[in-house]
Amino acid sequence: MSETNVDVRPLRDFVVNFTRLIEAAPTEAVILEKGRTLLARLIARDDWLAEDFTRPHPEHYRQYLLHCDPLERFSVVSFVWGPGQKTPVHNHTVWGLIGVLRGSEAAIRFRRGTTGRLEQAGEREVLRQGAIDAVSPTIGDIHEVSNNEPEQTSVSIHVYGANIGAVGREVYDLASGQSKPFVSGYSSTSVPNLWDRSAEERLDQN
Repeated sequence: MSETNVDVRPLRDFVVNFTRLIEAAPTEAVILEKGRTLLARLIARDDWLAEDFTRPHPEHYRQYLLHCDPLERFSVVSFVWGPGQKTPVHNHTVWGLIGVLRGSEAAIRFRRGTTGRLEQAGEREVLRQGAIDAVSPTIGDIHEVSNNEPEQTSVSIHVYGANIGAVGREVYDLASGQSKPFVSGYSSTSVPNLWDRSAEERLDQN
């Protein structure tokens, strides 16, 4: 499904409403609470996401930028996971919301133990379509995420409190306890065109 045949209004509405939320300068707790409601509305349907932003890579997950606030106060990305793919254990350094659009994902949280090493915090959690999770340095920022579907692609929509592809973060080796810096970047060189309203008129006429 090409972008020209996709109704991007749900994504545009989400971006507009999230911008208003950020401009109100609420606390992180309020952003996560109200942002969760906005994200739940967005992932309740999946026909707004063009195929270009849902394609898996045969070897590793992909992170497609869907929107970045001009002041880099938040960004919206689609994560696409092929069967068996997962992230390393990593942090974010900013708040984030994760909503499952298609398929299901599994998340394992970690925390610093008394020795300074990472230890698992809680059981492996499965997030199915429509489920939303949150991360931040305040509530827990380190986790590992994987595709929970053994034979199909899963897609999730993430919102972060920065231009996440440009944020300096860390991945962790659980065996050694060592961390390594990384910057994720993005898998795409383009973003959805949210502002071509003539495309919507053509869709409405069909």
